[in-house]
Amino acid sequence: MYVILTTKPGQFRTEPGPDLQPIEAHDFVFYGRLRASFLIAQIGAPTRVRLVDETEPVTVNLVPSKFLEKFATLEGARRELQHLSPPGDAYAQLLPRAAALFNQHTGHTA
Repeated sequence: MYVILTTKPGQFRTEPGPDLQPIEAHDFVFYGRLRASFLIAQIGAPTRVRLVDETEPVTVNLVPSKFLEKFATLEGARRELQHLSPPGDAYAQLLPRAAALFNQHTGHTA
């Protein structure tokens, strides 16, 4: 099973916990600005995902994985992300990035 973790710089970030194996990551860039980062992770067993609200006051929650949408295949998770940038849309791009850099934002610009 696979899950998609989402991070929106300056708003919130999700951090994979135990039993989540990062597979691949993507940045969603809209009109040249980084809007979100996504991490597809394989889930090995029920776990918790750390959700950090980056607005003041900063709060941290541990969200049980049972509340995350799950995909039976890696391809199914990829298809879900592809809805963000339909073919031919020059303004919305889904750019691959190293999964190890999921929460390190580079500030993509066009």
